[in-house]
Amino acid sequence: MKEVEKRLEDNGVRPTAMRILIYRYMAEKEVALALTDIENAFAKADRTTLYRTLRTFEENGIVHQIDDGTNISKYALCEPGCNCELDQDLHLHFHCTNCDETVCLTQQKIPHINLPEGYIAEDANLVIKGICEKCSGQ
Repeated sequence: MKEVEKRLEDNGVRPTAMRILIYRYMAEKEVALALTDIENAFAKADRTTLYRTLRTFEENGIVHQIDDGTNISKYALCEPGCNCELDQDLHLHFHCTNCDETVCLTQQKIPHINLPEGYIAEDANLVIKGICEKCSGQ
């Protein structure tokens, strides 16, 4: 079985042709993508199908949604074994103010934050904004 199909099936997602194409496209880009980015890449595909695929991926731990402050939801592939759990899987995101790309900095983990009693964390997102390595020339 091919790697992409196995990853989808391991996460409880039936590997349809469109799901495989979207997964491969996202893996190839290595940056967080908005729904419109994916729509532009698959111009003949129905927007609803693309959106449902992203939602299915998100619900099954294949992608995570990023709020990078641009008011446009972006999606990035999760690392294998990620459950998007607050205590162990959260990492930094970097949004370049020059090229407008957002990337996951998976090696830079968000430390566990002890909230006061009675507070229940449901999500956390830490985005650093600045100039990326491509734009800075370094």
